[in-house]
Amino acid sequence: MFNLLLLTITLSLVQTQAQNNTAPCPLDFNVLRNLTSAGSGRPPNSDINQQCQYILQGLRLVQSHYLQLNNSFLPPLDSAESCWRNYQVLIDVFLPNFDIRSSCGFNTSWISQGCMNISTRSQFEAIVPVSALNDAASNCNQSLENNSPCAACTTSLSTLQASYLTGTSIGNVSDCQAYPSIYAAAFTNRYGPTDKGTAKCLFLLDFFPKKSSKKRSKVLILGVLLGGGVGLVVLIGLWWIFHKRKKRADKLGRVLETELGSGLESISQSTSLVKYTFDEIRKATRNFSRDNIIGRGGYGNVYKGELPDGSLVAFKRFKNCSAAGDSSFAHEVEVIASVRHVNLVALRGYCTATSPFEGHQRIIVCDLIKNGTLHDHLFGSSAEKLSWPIRQKIALGTARGLAYLHYGAQPSIIHRDIKASNILLDESFEPKVADFGLAKFTPEGMTHLSTRVAGTMGYVAPEYALYGQLTERSDVFSFGVVLLELLSGKKAFMVDHEGQPSIVTDWAWSLVREGRTLDVIEDGMPESGSQEILEKYVLVAVLCSHPQLYARPTMDQVVKMLETDLSIPSIPERPISLVAEMDDIERTASRSASGQLSSPTGYQHFTFENDSPSIRNEEGSSFSLLAEMDDIERTASRSASGQLSSPAGYQHLTFENDRPSIRKEEGSSFSLVAEMDDIERTASRSASGQLSSPAGYQHLTFVAQLAISRMIALLSARKKGQVQTLEQ
Repeated sequence: MFNLLLLTITLSLVQTQAQNNTAPCPLDFNVLRNLTSAGSGRPPNSDINQQCQYILQGLRLVQSHYLQLNNSFLPPLDSAESCWRNYQVLIDVFLPNFDIRSSCGFNTSWISQGCMNISTRSQFEAIVPVSALNDAASNCNQSLENNSPCAACTTSLSTLQASYLTGTSIGNVSDCQAYPSIYAAAFTNRYGPTDKGTAKCLFLLDFFPKKSSKKRSKVLILGVLLGGGVGLVVLIGLWWIFHKRKKRADKLGRVLETELGSGLESISQSTSLVKYTFDEIRKATRNFSRDNIIGRGGYGNVYKGELPDGSLVAFKRFKNCSAAGDSSFAHEVEVIASVRHVNLVALRGYCTATSPFEGHQRIIVCDLIKNGTLHDHLFGSSAEKLSWPIRQKIALGTARGLAYLHYGAQPSIIHRDIKASNILLDESFEPKVADFGLAKFTPEGMTHLSTRVAGTMGYVAPEYALYGQLTERSDVFSFGVVLLELLSGKKAFMVDHEGQPSIVTDWAWSLVREGRTLDVIEDGMPESGSQEILEKYVLVAVLCSHPQLYARPTMDQVVKMLETDLSIPSIPERPISLVAEMDDIERTASRSASGQLSSPTGYQHFTFENDSPSIRNEEGSSFSLLAEMDDIERTASRSASGQLSSPAGYQHLTFENDRPSIRKEEGSSFSLVAEMDDIERTASRSASGQLSSPAGYQHLTFVAQLAISRMIALLSARKKGQVQTLEQ
């Protein structure tokens, strides 16, 4: 018995000595005590999850104060025990018998273990670039009491965290997600972590919640009582007038917000998005005034607007939508809202509503980027050309943003509408990819999607335009076109002064093939870079815009080639295009009275007759490749088989399973449109890239159907008034 008593005393002494040897806690919990005492914000008394969240955010506020004074995020490890004890004393005042660590699952050492081994201010600033810190400062260095400044600040910090603090968090006390808020409250925000607005915005601690005034309520009740019958009559009259006006407004078509499905309801719960009412957006855009339109597209218009708090935003209003698609819209909004990157426009909110006259509405709300689009700076009225450092910054930023969509987002996102007008530029010319109206999500494990073609003429990849085969490399093609526009100052698709169409990708390839790579660069570009760097960028652009799908690099490879000294792969020979350079066509035609252009040996002659491409046989007779669509439809409607007869002596041109085919007199046929994969596999087995057709047919040059389709699209566009949006 005596031995047992002695052992107990010894253990007690050892424990007491261990506690006495614990270093004192450097964290000042009086900061949190003073805020709690001055205000009325106390830990909640019911839900344990809310209690633990309050305790965790309070600890982060104290850590921010400690960082502000000592340039250190974390207290020393030997002080962890004493820090928890000090915090427990404070919490006991509000939540008696509530043990912080056991109830919330906080490990003692977590309070001294940080994110990515970052423990000091200098280590944090070494990882996060100055540009990102400046962006956070521009949004967070203000009072954060109101919702709009707070939303801008937290969005900027979320982008910073997603881009640079991607390490594995240790526990749930000092994790990577909290570091930007702790840093911003200490050094970025001028008011510091103890300011009530900063505490509420960055740490979700509302120490001064608004309370209804009991005194005001008593005065109001007393006034109503003193008013007696007169006041009651006035109230009833006002109610009756309001009710009558409301019914009248409903009859006239006032917009009523729709009851959304569970998919839309989950958006606000899982993200920080704001759900705006249609009336709010109508007022912000001055009833969707034409003067507020800052962008147009096949899927809707973009309006600028000002919210009641004074913040400027952009509203993308979709066309031709119905309530039946709200569930898929909810999914797309939620996924896009979760994508945070410095080179992607952040989504702020959304709206869905139904109007008797205007139909169902879907609107997304994004930050307004005030410096316009890349298209404005390249092809706008401004006479000032972009310098090479700015162009290089735009190219790199756009590539990084697309690479993040393809490989950083889950599921991966294919933008489908990359063009100069969808790349916005902020005040420092940092590019931000915008307009996700056509974005598609790639399910895990799928190499490509088959979908309806949508996009803008000149930017759409060939395999997507011809077959609806959509992959990440479809975006790569569009990026290559944009990069060529950025380098050359020429538009992707244009018509010269004589009405002849031209494509920047074919023009750039012809120069590269002739060894004149630097001739692609726009004349008079300010602060032009080294010839080696400029040549590299041109080659990357030509490689990205290659008509063969698998000749193009992926976007992460593009980023590496632009950022580092990684060598550019050799560019595969492009297929022989039936769309020859317009200058060559004109020069050749000018030497021939008939305007005939000779094709390679063994091929039929290819001519322009009345601005239409034609095939001429050896005897000299010809027929046009561009039959009018109305004539095609009328002819097909008179034939049960859908066969279109060509002039005598030529094979029949038919449509089989919606694909054009050539039929011999004997009746056998082959398709002009082979699958892209088969074309590439066949071409890879031939040094010349020539694909042999079945016996008795002319040779089909590599992706000649691409050239034909492109020519038809170009000339048809010229006939129909240059329609820029391609939808089929």
